[in-house]
Amino acid sequence: MSSRWGIIPAAGRGTRIQPLAFSKELLPVGTRHDGGTERPRAVTEYLLERMTSARVNRICFVISAEKTDIVRYFGARIAEVPICYTVQQNPHGLCDALFSALPFVAPEDEILVGLPDTIWFPVEGFELLPDGQFSFLLFPVARPELFDSVVTDHQGIVEEIQVKCQNAASEWIWGAFKLTGRHFAELHQLWVERDRSDEYLGTLVNAYLTRGGTAIGVKRGDVYVDVGTLNGYREASRVLSHQATLHELAS
Repeated sequence: MSSRWGIIPAAGRGTRIQPLAFSKELLPVGTRHDGGTERPRAVTEYLLERMTSARVNRICFVISAEKTDIVRYFGARIAEVPICYTVQQNPHGLCDALFSALPFVAPEDEILVGLPDTIWFPVEGFELLPDGQFSFLLFPVARPELFDSVVTDHQGIVEEIQVKCQNAASEWIWGAFKLTGRHFAELHQLWVERDRSDEYLGTLVNAYLTRGGTAIGVKRGDVYVDVGTLNGYREASRVLSHQATLHELAS
């Protein structure tokens, strides 16, 4: 029986928002209600909410050896979904982090990937991505040069990912993605063939596309906030307040 994995790369040092006395993935943003009591909410909980909404039945955190506070905080499961942890021994970019989870994944599995220090809407974003394909959930942003801008054709086929490009050709960036275990293994093999030189996912995906691989971009994201900077942290509070207001009006 195949599994639906949520993979969360959380080994980064978080240098953009230091000093912190804890892992940036546990940065309190907004609140949640626990048995009638309002409590702070760790930023990663928003990604976990989106993954469990998309029916993942396994979650894998990729952490560094120093980030044991993440293990203490989340423990063995969330919302009845079991959690495992793998250690990225020497953190060296997103590709290296993601492939640390490869031994857990079977070719027929579905994999959902998101970044733990981001908050995005709609909550059901992962559910908008098709099974059995390599697809990116895309979001419009004001400054695409700060992210990985995704260029697609009129059918949504990804043509190129522009990594932190000053003159980005698209305002749409990827905020999450979904693929099969088979796609995941193919990307890993290509990464190894390229001497593990790709630090950013975008450069590896470009090489994958050049080799004849296919990925699609789904322009269904509404709001995307990178909480890993002070400006982003402030923006996240504003966005959550606005979303709460919209929810109240809809009720």
